[in-house]
Amino acid sequence: MPQLEVDGAALTYDDEGPRDGDGVPLVFVHGWMANRHRWDHQVEHFAERRRVIRFDLRGHGESGGAGVKTVGELARDLLALLDHLGVERFVPVGHSMGGMIAQTVALSHPERVERMVLVGSIGRMTYSRGRGLLMGASTLVPFKLFVAANIQRAFAPGYPSEEIRAYVEASADTPREVVRTLYGAMRAFDVLDRVGQIQAPTLMIHGYYDIQLPVRQMLRMAKAYPDATVRILDAGHELPVEKPAELTAAIDAFVSVRSA
Repeated sequence: MPQLEVDGAALTYDDEGPRDGDGVPLVFVHGWMANRHRWDHQVEHFAERRRVIRFDLRGHGESGGAGVKTVGELARDLLALLDHLGVERFVPVGHSMGGMIAQTVALSHPERVERMVLVGSIGRMTYSRGRGLLMGASTLVPFKLFVAANIQRAFAPGYPSEEIRAYVEASADTPREVVRTLYGAMRAFDVLDRVGQIQAPTLMIHGYYDIQLPVRQMLRMAKAYPDATVRILDAGHELPVEKPAELTAAIDAFVSVRSA
């Protein structure tokens, strides 16, 4: 896989699809403790007719690096990669923390964002007491047990346990330092009072059973957006893999609309 060195981190990425395809490139950004393969279904679908880019965030998947302190730093990694690839205008598709990165870019570089898709993401982190206790226990229990507790609660009831175990294994490869530091970065993330400045048409897709980032938090954010479309799917937090076909179809319908 190709890599780009950015501030001491080798970022692994995929750049697929026709350069002269339909519309500006789609750029898929995964979330906390995940990797670029969360988007396999979507990339396979869209790369047939348009340019599609995805990458492993620093410290995740096949990318190196650690020490990142803020969502803004992850957004700079994304922009550095796009500059390297010669991509000026694009559609960010961000899941969870990836949606926070997308919103950060939309606020700092609005001229580069044609449309935006937020999947299971919000503009201000508000954690339940239970989630706080879980994070507090992260230094007291084996790391893999902590990861398993977080990943299992991300899926809707009834999702196959053997598939959840596979995601636990993949997520446990994320270094503990990266996991804890980026948890802090997400807790500090707050653009709710600024999202009214985002003029790019935005699709917000959320799982009805999402207890990681509850749907009511997304709806609070949606009210502040000038141009937001909301879709609720019968799923938990991991929409790209829980409902891949439905998510892909919703994104396709949204990005196929021609801007005025």
